[in-house]
Amino acid sequence: MGTSYTPPTNPDWWREPIERTELLWIVISFAWCLFMFGWMIAWHWIGNQNMNNEAYKTTVEVYTKKVDDQLAKYTVRKDEASGDDVVAPPPGSDVYLLGMQWQWRPILELKKGQTYRLHLSSKDVVHGFSLQPENINFQAYPGYEQVINITPNKSGTFSIACGEYCGGVDAMGHHTMLGRIYVKE
Repeated sequence: MGTSYTPPTNPDWWREPIERTELLWIVISFAWCLFMFGWMIAWHWIGNQNMNNEAYKTTVEVYTKKVDDQLAKYTVRKDEASGDDVVAPPPGSDVYLLGMQWQWRPILELKKGQTYRLHLSSKDVVHGFSLQPENINFQAYPGYEQVINITPNKSGTFSIACGEYCGGVDAMGHHTMLGRIYVKE
């Protein structure tokens, strides 16, 4: 038998019998791999960290019209900090959020304990939707509409940051791409 730096003297080294302890470790390793593989699949359903969502093909024009219709129907005020529109759709309704360089619009005002269908899409490039401090992450693609059922369980102000580098040469505003969701009692 050779060492790690010399070739084996027997060209049929792989036919030699496996020692009992080595065989035990191979069986343990294989069983562990099977367990982890099964656990990863099961954790998708029992772990509660993966949100189930729907996705639909759309166009930028159609989705932008949905956002504009929501703005016209549910705008309640201008945000004091940014001057952006704040919309407060009724519980159970569809809520539309549009990512574009360098903003998420509109600002949403939702009610704690109520369920909404949150629609996400992008107007220009791939954007990341990272809801902080809850650590919920999605990607918004132009031409696709993702729908997530959400039920806010905490009141407060939540920030939306873009977790994808959405720029190219003119990426000067990427770090300012922030949105907001207010959750009221």
